[in-house]
Amino acid sequence: MKQLLILAIDKITPDEIGLKNPATDPNATIGNILTTVYTWAGIICVLAIIIAGLFYTTSTANPSHTKRAREAIIYAIVGLVVIIMAFVITQFILGRF
Repeated sequence: MKQLLILAIDKITPDEIGLKNPATDPNATIGNILTTVYTWAGIICVLAIIIAGLFYTTSTANPSHTKRAREAIIYAIVGLVVIIMAFVITQFILGRF
């Protein structure tokens, strides 16, 4: 029984279970690279929002610091939206080819 299971495992390929093999599919390779880039860019945007939020809460006495922190939050949110849109567009394009 054990040998039968080992023989069955040897015959399974990534294509058979719905996975794309990056070694044979260039779209999968590009998709993996872009997903990694988008993930890191999203993490950086979230960290920028957190840091700007801390600056916003600690700058109650100075209106110029409050304005600068608020603008940083807005810019980070806009960057996050751009990253999400780029991810959706590239996934759509890579899914078509």
